[in-house]
Amino acid sequence: MKNYKEIKDFDQLIELEHGQIGTETRNRYEEGAQMFIVSEMLKAARKEANLTQEELANRAGTKKSYISKIENGKGNIQLATLIRIFEQGLNRRIGLTFL
Repeated sequence: MKNYKEIKDFDQLIELEHGQIGTETRNRYEEGAQMFIVSEMLKAARKEANLTQEELANRAGTKKSYISKIENGKGNIQLATLIRIFEQGLNRRIGLTFL
């Protein structure tokens, strides 16, 4: 049983639940969290552009099933394809930050 009494902030909770930064379990959690963020950003941008998944896929030169996988946080995303989806499909620029 985990002890939540000493938890004072979100970072401590994440460390308790998923391990310290750099561990395998924490890395898997962080990957999932980033995938969720990307999926929600794509879904919101597509809806704002009033496009279906199929319309976006056609504009970006990919398949509807690929757009669906990204929006549902499943599978691997190739960076070049993600950039193409946002830039060609949604007419938006994408930027990356490395920390």
